[in-house]
Amino acid sequence: MSSDDAPVPDLPSIGRPATNALREHGVTSLDQVAAMSERELLALHGVGPRAVRLLREALAAQGRDLAP
Repeated sequence: MSSDDAPVPDLPSIGRPATNALREHGVTSLDQVAAMSERELLALHGVGPRAVRLLREALAAQGRDLAP
């Protein structure tokens, strides 16, 4: 497994395309995800509704949500 295929420890398992899309944009933590809106996330090639839902669930578990 190359470093590009490695999971990002601070993010939930959202699938390889979505993880790679976030990594390519320098997003490697839930703190960074929380600063983004759903629209911004969906604009990233590889991030779809399922990944956004999983990210929202991970944030909700910490009492947080995506940016408006």
